[in-house]
This record gives sequence, C-alpha cells and structure tokens, in this order.
Amino acid sequence: MTFEVGYLAQQYVQETGITWPIFVDEKKELYSGYGMLNASFWDIWGPKTWLVYCREIFKGNMPKKSSGDISQRGGDVLIDPNGIVRFHHVGEGPADRPTIDSLVQVLEKNEPT
Repeated sequence: MTFEVGYLAQQYVQETGITWPIFVDEKKELYSGYGMLNASFWDIWGPKTWLVYCREIFKGNMPKKSSGDISQRGGDVLIDPNGIVRFHHVGEGPADRPTIDSLVQVLEKNEPT
C-alpha cells in the first residue's frame, strides 16, 4: 500500500520489485485506520534514521530526496487470504521496520495445515 499516486506509485513498485497488486490510499484512510498517523520530527530525523542513512551511504547507496509526505508514519500489516490481520506494526520512524525473520515466523505460524 502507498499513498503516492501515478508515477510515484509506479516508481515504488519498480524500486521494491514487488510482484503483487498495490493499493493506492491517496486519502490515507487505511493508514489512519491502522494507526499510521503523522510522525514527529524526532521520529523522522532521530538517531535511528541517521544510523540507517549512514549504513546505506557506506554501502554506496546515496539517499534520494523524497517527493512525498515524509511525516506520514509507515508500518506493516499482513492480511491472510481470509481477510484476517495476522501482523500489525506501526513504525516509530523510517528506520523502524520488522525483521524479515519476524515476518516469516508470522507467515509460517499461520500456514494452513
């Protein structure tokens, strides 16, 4: 899900390499419904964010200037095929993401037997 429209949504799909349908929440209704409201300045530009930026720069990946709403709090929601929310995480800032291992554990725990 993204709140970016048009070219920015297409660019997100290309950059992330996702192969599933993407939902554009231009009015941010789902973001709000899942508690992903605006983040504070400190959440966005705090030490955790700078640490992530430094690591990426060290790898040779220069940060790109965002053309979207950088104060929008992000998060992760995993919804199973029956529409049941299996995982819900509201990020404290851009660097606050669940690990891939924790997401895989949720998926494995909820696999049909």
